[in-house]
Amino acid sequence: MFDFSRGEFDGAIAELKNVLAREPENFDAQLALGMAFYRQGDFAAAIVEGHKAEKLRPQEQLVHTNLSLFYQKIGDKMTAEKYGLKAKIESWREDAKNSGEKKSAETQTQNENELQIAKPKMAPMKFPSQPWKNKKVDG
Repeated sequence: MFDFSRGEFDGAIAELKNVLAREPENFDAQLALGMAFYRQGDFAAAIVEGHKAEKLRPQEQLVHTNLSLFYQKIGDKMTAEKYGLKAKIESWREDAKNSGEKKSAETQTQNENELQIAKPKMAPMKFPSQPWKNKKVDG
């Protein structure tokens, strides 16, 4: 990633390929390899590597965003729009998931509060009769 950040894409590609040779399921390396080819201007290789990342995580928004960008660069507008739409759908899916988690936490808190409300209430304490309070004062 250091080579990548410095714009040394040949070195980055070689290192990323080494990582993937040892760990073929390394999603981050696969995704970065596609982007390194893209930055190098090798859009065909970027697409190939992008599809490999897609196989690793088919519902990853960033994969579809990258593939949309790669296809746009080769002039395949139809496929670029297809992947752009997939990226948007995945962002909605992520938003719904996050919203569901928040609602779940809110529901759990609400349920806990309801349980607290449903706790048995203590009967009011009765004090022994207090005759001095019942006396009427003539005035």
